[in-house]
Amino acid sequence: MPQITKREHRLADGRELVYYDDADTTLSPERAPDLREPAPRPATATMRQDPLTGEWISIAASRQNRVFLPPAELDPLAPATPGNPSEVPSLYDVAVFENKSPSFGPLLDDENAPSGLDDLAEVGLGRTRTSVGRCEVVCFSPATTGSFGTLTPSRARTVIEAWADRTAVLSALPGVRQVFPFENRGEAIGVTLHHPHGQIYAYPYVTPRTTALIRSLDAYGPTLFADILERERSSERVILAGEHWTAFVPFAARWPIEVHVLPHRHVADFTETSSAERDELATLYLRVLRGIDALYDSPTPYIAAWHQAPVGVRRDEIRLMLQITSPRRAADKLKYLAGSESAMGAWIGDIPPEQAADRLRDAIARADRDTPVGELPAGIAGLAPASTPTAS
Repeated sequence: MPQITKREHRLADGRELVYYDDADTTLSPERAPDLREPAPRPATATMRQDPLTGEWISIAASRQNRVFLPPAELDPLAPATPGNPSEVPSLYDVAVFENKSPSFGPLLDDENAPSGLDDLAEVGLGRTRTSVGRCEVVCFSPATTGSFGTLTPSRARTVIEAWADRTAVLSALPGVRQVFPFENRGEAIGVTLHHPHGQIYAYPYVTPRTTALIRSLDAYGPTLFADILERERSSERVILAGEHWTAFVPFAARWPIEVHVLPHRHVADFTETSSAERDELATLYLRVLRGIDALYDSPTPYIAAWHQAPVGVRRDEIRLMLQITSPRRAADKLKYLAGSESAMGAWIGDIPPEQAADRLRDAIARADRDTPVGELPAGIAGLAPASTPTAS
């Protein structure tokens, strides 16, 4: 069987660049070198602690200079040409490289780096730490427009393989406490490049969202994820189910469009998923995203966030989970986070989750009918939209 191939390179300034070739790639194994003059990298940012919450804020001023919605001919993520000396020197299937202006890194240690989770948990006034870690860009395709949902099944499978490999590599770096792959899609979300891509953040701390999850595990018990999955799978909120994964609108959805995807067995992160699980995910994930886009006549903005267990923390309890959220509450309306949500973190949902799930099931069915047969993911017949069981 053809295999996805990993090819490691370096950019002119020393940043890591990794190509992942599709299993059915037509590309040559040769890759052009980066011929740009190396520019100095910005200094690693500094984190400041908010003593009201104990949370850490990275002040990364170099990000103010990043490219903003360039024309296609100057796309910095497209393969390089004489007129566009981009970040990726060669034609590629999937490419991953260190962000030029990262929020964390490139330093992995210095005299003011966090000395451990206990150090970060202390609360005081004027506390700072170096924003050690790593930020990477994941280019899903050499195309200048699109998103994960526009990929072929083979390319989607390559991206998933890249996520798993990068999770393993980044988790092994000194000072890294949690690895977070994600995709921002649409200008309404704040996207500054139309190129189909995502990012991976390797944080020097356990994120606030995961810290809140750990509090819930302490209050509920270690079977939280298994019990959530069992309850949701028997509910009317399931939108798509396979042998290894289930996609559903959560019982207490915050956003007008919100979909969670859980694996059926416990895996802490992508590194623990099997080939069969990755194969099915490539199919199921594409169908979920295409269904979301079929809700309206124009593409829907979203954040697709892969929540993974921290490095060495509660890995037998925290399960890999995808959470897709969108502020789109109608064809021409967005949900804005105003006083209650932004100031107090007290959410008010606009659409009942059961109603949202029903609309998404219909949208997935429409997207399946409208997709040419030659483009349908392998095994699609075994992944029918969920029927509507009795609510629980």
